[in-house]
Amino acid sequence: MSRTEQIAKLVKSLTTNTPDLEGAALIDNDGLMIASALGQDLDEDSVAAMSAALLGLGERIVSELRRGTLEQVMIKGDDGYVILTRSGPDAVLACLAAKGAKLGLIFLDMKRTANELGRLIG
Repeated sequence: MSRTEQIAKLVKSLTTNTPDLEGAALIDNDGLMIASALGQDLDEDSVAAMSAALLGLGERIVSELRRGTLEQVMIKGDDGYVILTRSGPDAVLACLAAKGAKLGLIFLDMKRTANELGRLIG
């Protein structure tokens, strides 16, 4: 299995094996999609660009406010969550979670997957 196929499989596996997770994507720092398992109603290019921009802003905030290294960005809306976490130095893992999701399990699964993806793309 190629590295690209392994990355795609990990992203897809995260969405199918984590309850309340509705989609996931691995995006490079420039806002380009590497792999995704998103719903058909979402524009992958927009998701990638917004995720990279938000991660960059989050990193600047923690740096300016001397809060250490960014671990995660989370946005809560009426219908669910958008959660971003660093996946190695060159990418971000973005996930969409349902309203009422068990966030502890999602955070754990995201961290494990982000670490594996970081090793693959590193």
